[in-house]
Amino acid sequence: MKTCSYQIRFLTPAFLGNASQQAQWRTPPIKALLRQWWRVAVAQQVRYNPDALREREAELFGVAADGGDSHQSLIRLRLSHWNEGNLKEWPRHGAVSHPEVRNPVGSDLYLGFGPLTYNTATRSTGLKSKAAIQANDSAILSLAVPDQHADAIRTALTLMNFYGTLGGRSRNGWGSFSLLPENGSPALDEALDSRFMRPWQEALQLDWPHALGRDNQRRLIWQSAAFDDWTKLMRELAQIKIGLRTQKTFEFPQMRPDGQVHNRHWLSYPVTTHKVWDWDKSNLRLPNSLRFKVRPAPGNPKQLVGVIFHLPCLPPPAFQPHLSSIERVWQTVHAFLDQPEQKLTRIPA
Repeated sequence: MKTCSYQIRFLTPAFLGNASQQAQWRTPPIKALLRQWWRVAVAQQVRYNPDALREREAELFGVAADGGDSHQSLIRLRLSHWNEGNLKEWPRHGAVSHPEVRNPVGSDLYLGFGPLTYNTATRSTGLKSKAAIQANDSAILSLAVPDQHADAIRTALTLMNFYGTLGGRSRNGWGSFSLLPENGSPALDEALDSRFMRPWQEALQLDWPHALGRDNQRRLIWQSAAFDDWTKLMRELAQIKIGLRTQKTFEFPQMRPDGQVHNRHWLSYPVTTHKVWDWDKSNLRLPNSLRFKVRPAPGNPKQLVGVIFHLPCLPPPAFQPHLSSIERVWQTVHAFLDQPEQKLTRIPA
């Protein structure tokens, strides 16, 4: 067995709850995230074959099968503590304008609706649950991995360090963290090669996240300017997301919902006040494959940058995805993020 340990430090608040909806450090969500990025780390090795990947995954991470071949995970994870979150008073953020609503909306509420709610009495955003894990909170994560799987797990940890987030609304950048080596463990800053990238149109052949997207040999990863604190950075990311989703291409034909599928629905679903009746009957949910991450700024770890990256895949068959429409949607998104006024820079990883 090979062992390693890392300080996991949150860069933005994390809505990471236990069974009582109390914010708490816990290993199961971390292991689930490791599992997700392990799939990206090894998908190319099995030529993106989901059956072969599932077999390897069961061998390493364990499987519980009724009357079948069940066995425990070969990986051991441990946190230095399971403390509860102590962020109980939500800090005030600036509001941002939204072309589809009358009044400005809180940037934090826009990116964090669900774990965050609007208090009409105080006219402010607050936590829905008892608390959250605050930015800069940290713990030591220790792992033990069989020798033959150590390289793949290290790659998965590197991907987690670059792109991973934990907890509610984490695809919008909440629960961003960094992994810093402890006790002589290797740093997770190695360059990521093309094994983990795929032309985004090819990635749409599969309906599960398996590679970072690229176009014309450029990777679909954008970085923002640096900010002194996470509140200002999250406000910037909220403005970018609002601008992206409310482009003319994504406008609905009328204010009231007509129950039909429109371009914006392929970004993520549900969409407030614009239900697709067939999808809603089946309680379908489509997570956004364009994700946000907050990182320490290159060259200045006291500042933070936002990273926007595309992990493209086709919506599941239940959505009856229309491939050419989905391709046009993502071409529009990529072009928007490349516009100079967004003040984003393409980066290699």
